[in-house]
Amino acid sequence: MNKTSARNKLKGVIKSVTIGTVTAEVVIALEGGQEVASIITKGSVQELDLKEGDEVYAIIKATNVMVGKE
Repeated sequence: MNKTSARNKLKGVIKSVTIGTVTAEVVIALEGGQEVASIITKGSVQELDLKEGDEVYAIIKATNVMVGKE
């Protein structure tokens, strides 16, 4: 992976890619059985040639993560 200043990087394997008209959902299986899903543009999926089984990183910007509690 190219260098990045992001500190929240989760390594995993793509479990599924569901492509819609404009966006796509990419589900990444993490170690320990957890999963993270990301909605990205269809163009990004094509540009990165993302497909099931690829080893990737989920890079999370702190401004885009919310925590809630009941």
